[in-house]
Amino acid sequence: MKNLKKLALGFVMALGLVAGVHAAGGGIAWDKAPNKTNDLAALQNGAKIFANYCLNCHSAAFMRYNRLKDIGLTDQQIKDNLMFSTDRVGDTMKVNMDPVQAKEWFGKNPPDLTLMARSRSGPNGSGADYLYTYLRTYHRDETKPTGWNNLAYPNVGMPNPLWELQGEREPLFEEIQERGKTVQVFKGWNVVKPGTMTPLEYDQTIGDLVAYMQWMAEPGQNDRVKIGVWVLIFLTFFTFIAWRLNAAYWKDIK
Repeated sequence: MKNLKKLALGFVMALGLVAGVHAAGGGIAWDKAPNKTNDLAALQNGAKIFANYCLNCHSAAFMRYNRLKDIGLTDQQIKDNLMFSTDRVGDTMKVNMDPVQAKEWFGKNPPDLTLMARSRSGPNGSGADYLYTYLRTYHRDETKPTGWNNLAYPNVGMPNPLWELQGEREPLFEEIQERGKTVQVFKGWNVVKPGTMTPLEYDQTIGDLVAYMQWMAEPGQNDRVKIGVWVLIFLTFFTFIAWRLNAAYWKDIK
């Protein structure tokens, strides 16, 4: 009986956990992020955007500045464009924000972003798809403490760090009947205040930033794919050789 009670309790807790995860997911369907992890110009631009807009609050504590040489940057370019004067090229990408103050301002400490592009994968797509959608669906919401909300992450605690580039927008919804209930469906955006970039330029910039975050999460991923292709070619060639050797070995044996 005790075992049955424990099993029932575990089942209930599992259901609660699944429900919590489902509720936390929320938001709209994710857009497909462009694949730019082999585009050095895009990765370099993404690194610049990341250093100027993300490293103010978020760390990338598992990435060193000198690893950026893998995307075509020199030590001098890294020092001049991507680092604070107190940092060294061999340092990791950390911020000096006080955790206590961060919790007061945002409700919790901003997470480390090194592996964010890998950790946010879900049923709607990859972590890159999530980030690409998330960074393009901020909108003004005066009911929130920060004045901002997000369609991909409803009730987000972080304000829009790129609002000057994107501008200010408000979402447009349409009410439809679904299974006897009235639901709101997202239909588009109404521009309240234009940003310094056009919508196309902003989407391209976010694509570069997400590509950099993908690369940062696994800098060796492109090399791994190349090695995998060569391994498959070798195995195919070796299989053919083994097949012909086998035929030659057994041809005189009846």
